[in-house]
Amino acid sequence: MGERGKVRRMVSSSSPDVEPEGEDGGIWRRGQDHFRHFTLLLEDELEEETSMIQERWSSWSHHRLQASGLALLGLKGRTNGTLYGEDILVFEHPDRKHLGQHRFTHGDIVVISRSKPLGEKTVEGIVLERGPTRLRIVVAQRPKDLRKGTWRLDRGANRVAHDRMQEALEMFHSVEGDRGTILRDVLLGQVHNPEENASMPPKISGRFNRSEAVQVELNPSQMDAMKSAMSRRLTIIQGPPGTGKTHTAVATLAQLAREGRGPILATAESNVAVDNLLEGLLGLGVRAVRIGRPVKVRETLRMATLDAQLEEHPKQDEIAIVRDEMDEVHRALPKLKGREKGLAHRDIQHNKKELRRLEREMIASVLDSAEVICSTNIGSGHRILDGRRFPIVLMDEATQAIEPSALIPISKGCRQLVLVGDHRQLPPTVISKKAERGGLGRSLFERLIDVGIQTNLLDVQYRMHPVLREYPSARFYDDRLKDGCSASERPSPAGILWPDWDHPFAFIPISGVEDEEQEGGSRSNPIEAARIYDLVQGLLLPGDVHPSEIGIITPYSGQVRALSDIFDSNKGREEGGQFAGLEINSVDGYQGREKDVIIFSAVRSNPDGVVGFLSDQRRLNVAITRAKRGLIVVGDPQTLRYDPTWRSWLDWAEERGLFAWHLVNG
Repeated sequence: MGERGKVRRMVSSSSPDVEPEGEDGGIWRRGQDHFRHFTLLLEDELEEETSMIQERWSSWSHHRLQASGLALLGLKGRTNGTLYGEDILVFEHPDRKHLGQHRFTHGDIVVISRSKPLGEKTVEGIVLERGPTRLRIVVAQRPKDLRKGTWRLDRGANRVAHDRMQEALEMFHSVEGDRGTILRDVLLGQVHNPEENASMPPKISGRFNRSEAVQVELNPSQMDAMKSAMSRRLTIIQGPPGTGKTHTAVATLAQLAREGRGPILATAESNVAVDNLLEGLLGLGVRAVRIGRPVKVRETLRMATLDAQLEEHPKQDEIAIVRDEMDEVHRALPKLKGREKGLAHRDIQHNKKELRRLEREMIASVLDSAEVICSTNIGSGHRILDGRRFPIVLMDEATQAIEPSALIPISKGCRQLVLVGDHRQLPPTVISKKAERGGLGRSLFERLIDVGIQTNLLDVQYRMHPVLREYPSARFYDDRLKDGCSASERPSPAGILWPDWDHPFAFIPISGVEDEEQEGGSRSNPIEAARIYDLVQGLLLPGDVHPSEIGIITPYSGQVRALSDIFDSNKGREEGGQFAGLEINSVDGYQGREKDVIIFSAVRSNPDGVVGFLSDQRRLNVAITRAKRGLIVVGDPQTLRYDPTWRSWLDWAEERGLFAWHLVNG
């Protein structure tokens, strides 16, 4: 380590140090090795997820299930309307009391059962909305006797995702017809000069002769990235925090659409990121259609879903006529006999075929008229897109997708690929430790950088006060980040006595007590939680910031629950409450987000210097780059200094006099 206060740059790869068999520095010499390797990793991941859920369902106590936030029990159910033909159900406690802390969020798969998902018939649903006292869930099939007795909800597994990734692997390595992608060799690193190959023009001509550029304001690095994406067959755009990754992606998609180079497939790993792309495209007047169940789409964007557009389709009148005919025949059936009954059944079959034909035509006309089709990576494997080829694929959040997930959209005939992300922020989520050691946690984006594909770095950040940009730029981005906002545009928030009012950062050193949950294995720190409660009250007092402008983040779900319990008492975070709008979340749940003020609870405090997964420097990078105007970190410096990245950061803070000893006891 260098001098105190100096920032040492992060140069080592953030990937696990286990090199997959058959891979040489990111290059796969043989396609069959790549196929076999990822097939085995996917099996490990599915097996781990399935066994975790099976074990949870078969052996965990009700107390442990509820304490971990993975199940809700003793709920009453009722119907609450429909969403594009599917039932909406409401689940709540009989007395409508608070549901407590749980991990069910919008878009999650939920298993609905009476008392135990194993051994009884279950129904699967998707969370439409979560409130303090109820969950609204969309189901394709309503459970019997919904209003009788009570129900149990469990977080479910996603088998569909595994099947689609495996199918994509097979398509990627297929040599039949036009399946897969002509980029296969460069993606595997099997070409002589990967960067030179990637920089070749995609040879996709536009249908229109539009020379005018899309009217979107871009800075020089964003403009360079867009030009690269327009002219190369393979482009990597790296966007550090606050540099406008999605803004650049949307501008690129809009320009490609304007030139008529489509059809274009725009994807991301999460529904939230796909919605952000869709929102940007609609704002620029691009004809974009969203694939996926409307329940998973932001409410304000549901009119752009395929389902919504089908409901408004002119052929709905023809469908209504055919359905009326079928209903009429069905009503007459009980009275018919012999030949007449046979003819009636023939008519029903004919009408069913006619309905399917009309539905296919409607879907085709909606998709054919779209300039950009938006979907999650997994969603792009839906049968609705079977047989369709997308010469252009742009993938946002590419660093959060495991490689088989990224291959789903790529294997639909991709000839021009744009990957947008940042491998210095959080990696893909992998459940199986064995699969992670085998390399499943390394994204295609990061592997291609290792192969030698050059990146386009977006180098102007518009989020953070310049002081908050200083350390992450030096440590993670070779000091290349510049400020697109000034200190005067990010005034230090009132309500806390900053160690230096020109530097809105405070590290509050607290020797707390870390507790490991008896059931669930996560950690919490009640002393830090209590101190943060006081800090928030102080911040809100002058009225300079509102609860909705404050985010509290922590690496541990146990601390999320502990903090939530404090702020939720006396209905504190409910509408009209003192803390209404205050967000408490894990670091992993906050990537891509920002707030005026961020308070970070480090949790770990022990004499052995064990920091657990705080040692992942990407997690620190995300944690300290969410704040716009002020960042407060509460933690035990003695424990944290055992980790080299944290030690470097604390040295930086101490050198600048930003340790807030005067705030230790409030």
